[in-house]
Amino acid sequence: MTGLGTGVSPAVGGIIDSHHHVWDPAKRPHDWLVALPSLNRPFDLRQLEQVAKPLGVSATVLVQVLNDPAETEEFLALAGASEFIAGVIGWVDLTDPGVGETLARLAELPGGDKLVGVRHLVQAEPDPAWLRRPEVRRGVRAVSESGRTFDLLVSTRELPAAADLAEHLEDATLVIDHIAKPEIGTSTWEPWTSLIGQLARSESVVCKISGLVSQAGRHWDPAAVRPYVERVVELFGPKRLLFGSDWPVCTAVASYDQVLGLAHDLVVPLVGQEIDAVFGGTARRIYKLASVP
Repeated sequence: MTGLGTGVSPAVGGIIDSHHHVWDPAKRPHDWLVALPSLNRPFDLRQLEQVAKPLGVSATVLVQVLNDPAETEEFLALAGASEFIAGVIGWVDLTDPGVGETLARLAELPGGDKLVGVRHLVQAEPDPAWLRRPEVRRGVRAVSESGRTFDLLVSTRELPAAADLAEHLEDATLVIDHIAKPEIGTSTWEPWTSLIGQLARSESVVCKISGLVSQAGRHWDPAAVRPYVERVVELFGPKRLLFGSDWPVCTAVASYDQVLGLAHDLVVPLVGQEIDAVFGGTARRIYKLASVP
């Protein structure tokens, strides 16, 4: 594997990008994109392959964007027709008592064997304690019992409820997206650092090193990002960390090779030979990507 100037070192079996999206606003409305003109256009898998494969990315995990069952079915079909997409994080209504049946139905669809997890836009919920609701916990339990993960799209505001969820559902594998979105751009440290520390105490929780440049802002600086990466490495260790590009969201402030290079340059001095866990091994294990070389 070559890094094409990013300085990225070889990883066994290639890099797994554990977090990316695709979308077409003309096909399915994305209200959140209206205020982001550089992102308010189609981004497809072919475009991602063109920028990621030359950098040694061998497989990806496609992550839901909308709380929309139709999007999940579309993503599964896309994954079923692609060797590049190893897994899909879809969406189901966690408050529906029939979550288990819904997951079973999705598994029977084209590409359904690649449904490896579920995500909900928790940060968009008005109630910061949404994850404490009994019906939500019941839904997350059903996801876990189906053998899938639950991705936590949370900010600092929702971290207390996320920590309670992890304590309540000890056997559920929870995946923190974007290191819980600290305010890197303003160098805000507390209460993020304390709260994510509480969540990290649960051994079943893992954390994605993703979304860093978006949280740092247009004038992102590796020096500003470094303390946050050091903190999650300290808390989780390489075997509970995994790389994600958050493409195409990241393209608003950085290119794909810059995102990959930043993660590599900040992580490698901290984890050394265990780099393969962050850039592939952890994703293979938690998302059960046994077929990915």
